[in-house]
Amino acid sequence: MTAPIPTAGQQPVTAADVELLRQMLRVRRFEERCVELYSSTKIRGFMHLYIGEEAVATGVVSCLGPDDAVVATYREHGHALVRGVPARSIMAEMFGRVEGCSRGRGGSMHLFDASTRFYGGNAIVGGGLPVAVGLALGDRMQGRDRVTACFFGEGAVAEGEFHESLNLAALWRLPVLFCCENNLYAMGTALELSESQPSLALKAAAYEVPAWTVDGMDVLEVRRAAAMAVEATRAGHGPHFLELQTYRFRAHSMYDPERYRDKGEVAHWRERDPIEALTGRLRAEGLVDDDVLAAMEQEVAAEVDDAVAFAEAGSDEPVEDLTRFVTSEDQR
Repeated sequence: MTAPIPTAGQQPVTAADVELLRQMLRVRRFEERCVELYSSTKIRGFMHLYIGEEAVATGVVSCLGPDDAVVATYREHGHALVRGVPARSIMAEMFGRVEGCSRGRGGSMHLFDASTRFYGGNAIVGGGLPVAVGLALGDRMQGRDRVTACFFGEGAVAEGEFHESLNLAALWRLPVLFCCENNLYAMGTALELSESQPSLALKAAAYEVPAWTVDGMDVLEVRRAAAMAVEATRAGHGPHFLELQTYRFRAHSMYDPERYRDKGEVAHWRERDPIEALTGRLRAEGLVDDDVLAAMEQEVAAEVDDAVAFAEAGSDEPVEDLTRFVTSEDQR
């Protein structure tokens, strides 16, 4: 039940694919600004960047409907942006402002927006997997035509939640699309040093879940694979699993000294930059030129600038609200 996604040759680009480029560029520029803001201590706490992996979230989310759900990890800025969570709301959350999507209480790792059905932002490795299964079970019991897309890194495959979640989703034929973002390193541990079976699609197939490996650096391939999987899942054929082979260009987090990767390896993967790859193909077909790209960069820069200004003008939560939302207190 596992194999590379059925091939159809390199996917032709169309004018509609310019939007995929714009979305990836939004994620890249947003996060690049976050690096600057983090360095100036305007953003604090832990922060994990998605730079290099933009094709995965962009390609998968483009195949989802507004009623579908998205569950992500702590490296979720890109998923939130392409899902439709406003850049203002995300940046305000990064600043710890009340105007943020989680009222400033979650920060970088806990973005949440019920209006777009974006359910985290989960700081615990593998923590989103049972959440996704629960959402899908609720949809199945209520007879709702929905799919839940669950994103997680390859490090989550070593967690018990992974096996429990896939088993139950397969057993109950739940409408879950499991999206494993395999960037080869769970923090600083290489996949080949932590898994006796490094084929993650094969692990999923052991639970009778249709599983495909996909080039996660090619947004068109990601979209094609996701479209097939979403269609099958929505049609009642149970959960599907995509092993999206990708790579993060930056360290695991802003605190990571990154001593576990060879610089030559990083440089090699940078040559496969998903943004540059799609830009080149769109240029070759005459669908974008310097003027179009400059206008796109200007539009994205204006959105990011506006988000930063909004966050900087935001307000901190009043001290008297610190116990708000607390559901239990020790009365001793």
